[in-house]
Amino acid sequence: MAGTKMTTKTFTLNTGDKIPAIGLGTWQSAPNEVRDAVKVALQKGYRHIDTALAYGNEKEVGQGIKDSGVPRNEIWLTTKLDNTWHHIVPKGIETSLRDLDTGYVDLYLMHWPSSTDPNDMKKHLPDWNFIKTWQEMQKLPATGKVRNIGVSNFGIKNLEKLLNAPSCKTVPAVNQIELHPNNPSPKLVAYNKDKGIHSTAYSCLGSTNSPLYKDPTLLKLAEAKGKTPQQVLLMWGLQKEWSVIPKSVTQARIEKNFELDGWDLSSEEMQKLDGLTDRFKVCGDAWLPVKVFFGDDE
Repeated sequence: MAGTKMTTKTFTLNTGDKIPAIGLGTWQSAPNEVRDAVKVALQKGYRHIDTALAYGNEKEVGQGIKDSGVPRNEIWLTTKLDNTWHHIVPKGIETSLRDLDTGYVDLYLMHWPSSTDPNDMKKHLPDWNFIKTWQEMQKLPATGKVRNIGVSNFGIKNLEKLLNAPSCKTVPAVNQIELHPNNPSPKLVAYNKDKGIHSTAYSCLGSTNSPLYKDPTLLKLAEAKGKTPQQVLLMWGLQKEWSVIPKSVTQARIEKNFELDGWDLSSEEMQKLDGLTDRFKVCGDAWLPVKVFFGDDE
């Protein structure tokens, strides 16, 4: 494992496409910062950029890709359908493609299993649901605008609902979920794997001001290895066969997070991180009109 080149590692999806193991996340990145962050990341060697219509920064992500000079066909680009656009999927993807200034995305995700009423964010559309949304998303690969489709923030209960629906002809290629040692979700990850769905880890560093950075086990382990806590967290996820999308807008940190070649975590070190007992979630569902987390994703 120590000889593994993580920076060029990919995971093969159920479609046969290969998603780069390490990407740049752009959630909570201000528009004026994200353009430079994307450029810096791509010039450092990242080949996977993750954004979403809901982030409000797709335009800047597209500009950062252009600024980098890296050809579009060398970049894996993921974006997401926003909750209030579930009933107008074709319009959602068109809006994202226009803002990203690209002809296609490599992966299009349903951001949340909530078809929120655009006129009232506290209400769910009465005549729509994520099964209908998926029905519409399944049509996209044939248009050439989307190479792969997937979901995000789906727990086992909602995945079961989706996969058992008669209209579900395509198994999601990816389920992008919150994954870090304080939210490891072993049952959900195992379920994804069993169904041939790749797991991508968001908030893989525990997000801004994470309690993880006060964890003595993590800090001691990182110090002993001569690595940053962030690098250790990323390696933990990569060795579990997840793609990771750490977010940063700081050049030094973006570059440091990519220095993952030529070292690894031993099984003992992995177990130490697996053994962390504190639990927290960066993303809850209280802001949504429907509950989406049911404890089946622990």
